[in-house]
Amino acid sequence: MMSSCSQKLGAGLWLVLLGLSAAAVPAWTKPDSLKEVTDANWDKILAGEWMIEFYAPWCPACQQLQPVWKDFADWGDDMGINVAKVDVTEQPGLSGRFIITSLPTIYHCKDGVFRRYQGPRTKDDFLAFVDEQKWKTLEPISSWFGPSSFLMNLMSALFKLSMFIRRCHNYMTDSLGIPVWGSYVIFGLVTLFLGLALGLLLVFIADFVFPSRRFSPDYHQKYRNIPTIPLPDEGQEADGEEEDDEDYDGWRRRPGPAEMKPTYADDAVRKRAVGNRQEEEEEDT
Repeated sequence: MMSSCSQKLGAGLWLVLLGLSAAAVPAWTKPDSLKEVTDANWDKILAGEWMIEFYAPWCPACQQLQPVWKDFADWGDDMGINVAKVDVTEQPGLSGRFIITSLPTIYHCKDGVFRRYQGPRTKDDFLAFVDEQKWKTLEPISSWFGPSSFLMNLMSALFKLSMFIRRCHNYMTDSLGIPVWGSYVIFGLVTLFLGLALGLLLVFIADFVFPSRRFSPDYHQKYRNIPTIPLPDEGQEADGEEEDDEDYDGWRRRPGPAEMKPTYADDAVRKRAVGNRQEEEEEDT
């Protein structure tokens, strides 16, 4: 009797210890196949093949696509493709970098070449798009508007700046209790001050790169070597005026070109006038 009770007690203790050891070992879970792309790690999509979804939590169409996109991501490892998602509300820089104008938006990327997916949004269509390489029939995005181009870097910076301004506006109106018009006035004054500072900086840079000639050492030396003309006194001015009058009278008495050498037309007119006068005298006599 005692032996049977001890055996049951030992078996119970063994089961308890086995249960505790099983609870202490963490259960193995499958890693999430759907990757998250942010402003900090977005450049990793430039290598390999990717399918990226841009979504927003408040978008109804995005909410309907999430289960399908998750199932498609589970096939990513088998097909050798990375499936990722981007929350545009948390990553405004990527929203500007990829020029997201509608949600959801899906991009295919192969070794840094981006194409926009515009087909049906089912798991089978996504798998066929990758497996049958239907992405080759799509026109790739121009390098000018590629996410890694200089233009898109500026666009990303503008989107980040706009989101920063919005957060500052919300902080001033919600946390500090500043009225909305007061927030607008503050942003207007800051914009005016930054514009004046930037204009002054550009003027300094222009003067440094293209300095004025007045500040060059050769400018004053050039005008210092110009000879000065002495001014005449009153006696010299009077003599000069008399000489000018004499020159003018002499020029007025000089015969002109017509007087020095009469032309053939003048001789003909003179002869005709003389002939007419002689005829009139003969008639009178």
